[in-house]
Amino acid sequence: MRRIAFSKLYIGLVLVIMYLPILLIVIYSFNESKISSVWGGFSLKWYEMLRTDRAMHEAIKNSLILGALSCCAAAIVGTLGAVGMSRIKLRTKGAVEYLSMLPIMIPEIILGMIFMTFFALVGLPFGMTTLVIAHTAFCIPYVYMMVKARLAGMDASLMEAARDLGASPWRVFFDVTLPLIAPAVMSGMLLSFAMSLDDVVISIFVTGAETNTLPIKIYTQMKTGLTPEINALCTIMLGVTLIIVTLSGILGGRKKGDA
Repeated sequence: MRRIAFSKLYIGLVLVIMYLPILLIVIYSFNESKISSVWGGFSLKWYEMLRTDRAMHEAIKNSLILGALSCCAAAIVGTLGAVGMSRIKLRTKGAVEYLSMLPIMIPEIILGMIFMTFFALVGLPFGMTTLVIAHTAFCIPYVYMMVKARLAGMDASLMEAARDLGASPWRVFFDVTLPLIAPAVMSGMLLSFAMSLDDVVISIFVTGAETNTLPIKIYTQMKTGLTPEINALCTIMLGVTLIIVTLSGILGGRKKGDA
């Protein structure tokens, strides 16, 4: 009983340490006072100020465009890669799959320096193009892992039956394989979008002077002092992230139910 009580106390302490700062950010986003540590009464003025901040709107628009482009590109590459790897037999297959996971295992600061050096060597102007390429690269493994897990649980006889009925490989893919792996693809895309929307380290290395994303905007404002406007923005981002994670979990549960 003492061990169980200690375990519950430990878990409760860990949860408080993890989520209390997030709760405080949400609470102080409704703070009337400009000083985040002083409660001055309930107010929605920081949300109103956020609504009229054009620079913040531009950063949000860039982040949404970047997230949409990178997750769509990662979905195409990751899906085709997972399907292709599931159909081939190579001695080096395990090594290739391990290499495909490197973007999420390498520290972001190192990955950002690698991208910056590569883009400088090829002479590619820094901006939205380099951001999309970099974000697509580290988003591909998320889609690849989701689709690979779904393919591992699929019945191969379904594709074989379609081939026996005269369907071409492309017809089998679009009519049989793709509908079955669609929940995994969507789940991977939502996770990729969330990761792209959250990234700041890699983006700093590969962005240009005229392209500003939301995480970079928040990071630069931290140097001049944060206002509750940032708390309001973080609260909105937290809500969006929770929605994306919930949708990803629902799609993942549906994928398991279909299997």
